[in-house]
Amino acid sequence: MTMQKPAITQVPINETLANRWSGRAYDATQQVSHAQIIALLEAARWAPSCFGDQPWRFIVWDKHADAPAWQQAFDCLVPGNQTWVKDAPVLLLVCADTLFNHNLQPNRWAQYDSGAAAENLCLQASSMGLMAHQMGGFNAELARKTFVIPTQYIPMAMVSVGYPADIASLAGEVLTRETVARSRRPLNELFFAGSWGKPII
Repeated sequence: MTMQKPAITQVPINETLANRWSGRAYDATQQVSHAQIIALLEAARWAPSCFGDQPWRFIVWDKHADAPAWQQAFDCLVPGNQTWVKDAPVLLLVCADTLFNHNLQPNRWAQYDSGAAAENLCLQASSMGLMAHQMGGFNAELARKTFVIPTQYIPMAMVSVGYPADIASLAGEVLTRETVARSRRPLNELFFAGSWGKPII
């Protein structure tokens, strides 16, 4: 069976938001179409950004369109992620431009804005029945060297995308992580009303 892990919230939230989660069991037999990939990128493209600067740059690797390039991207992942990413048909690398386009001055909001674009992509994936998993576990310098990423851009995260599979395809510690209940810190630890440390509820 494929895993369903809706968020447990104090009040109802949007269904796509509630159902988005970072699964690890991918169906190796189902590819993501080029049209689906473009839909994911359009969702990312329309994220908000400071000055509308759109500092994000994504490199996309489709295993079915270019297996050698996908393998090079896969080789940038840490071994712990490789154990389950091997079945994901699409990998992406999110990079952030350190300079504003309009004046070439440092953009301290670039990483924040690039994260918003990545989250848009993940939510779009969830709305399409796909599963996206963002990862910090990769060798950024290897990715920079392999894919000739200019120094102006910071590799931020890799993202795997594909169709969810039966969790029986996983084993060991990865299966344990997949089946553990989702949790978040309580609202009163994270969100404050009017001043620091005063819980919103």
